[in-house]
Amino acid sequence: MSQDLSGKVAAITGAASGIGLECARAMRRAGARVVLVDYAEDRLQHAVAEIGDGAHALRLDLTDGPAVDRLAERVVELAGGLDIFHANAGAYVGGPVIEGDPDSWDRMLNLNVNAAFRSIRAVLPHMSAQKRGDVIVTSSVAGFIPVVWEPVYTASKFAIQAFVHTVRRQMIPHGVRVGAVAPGPVITPLIDDWPKAKLEEAQLNRSLMEAKEVADAVVFMLTRPPGVVIRDLVILPHGVDL
Repeated sequence: MSQDLSGKVAAITGAASGIGLECARAMRRAGARVVLVDYAEDRLQHAVAEIGDGAHALRLDLTDGPAVDRLAERVVELAGGLDIFHANAGAYVGGPVIEGDPDSWDRMLNLNVNAAFRSIRAVLPHMSAQKRGDVIVTSSVAGFIPVVWEPVYTASKFAIQAFVHTVRRQMIPHGVRVGAVAPGPVITPLIDDWPKAKLEEAQLNRSLMEAKEVADAVVFMLTRPPGVVIRDLVILPHGVDL
């Protein structure tokens, strides 16, 4: 038997656009109060205004470690609690390693891996103390199947999968569920730098999907009965041949 999210508070990183924004919308529709966490002030305020009552903005630089360490405290101050944390923020770098920019890799890895790990660590003591909570991480199909076009991005998502699988087991005694949603290619700003030919081919082959599809999957994960956890949910466009 599924449940709605009424009475719960959810915080979502990278929530001013793309998958994060769609997940914030979906969680609010399901009854949760939502805290949208992002660094892009204008987009963040616009997103919160669009969602309306029950939505709060938290501007945060996820690469600022000391600021991230106060994440749970600031969410509770804004919304009165914290029951769901969706570590969604991320960046994308693709292309041949031989032509790659290591500085761009460092920026992506810092956000995709270090910031995700640190932000999750920041909310776990609060959830552990209340003996309940959900942590969802936006992973990728690239965390399961190495994607030749994006070796460094793939490596970041393999790191996410390893973290999710181990932290989930550590948090069982604390009543906290941990899981990953792993989409294939999604139409978001992350693919803005795809080569035009690659993007056109993907659209023609039905190998891209909308962010709303990922949001629906996340709400499904969150609304399972308390004794059930969806550890990994891979969601693909029908045209993806993997």
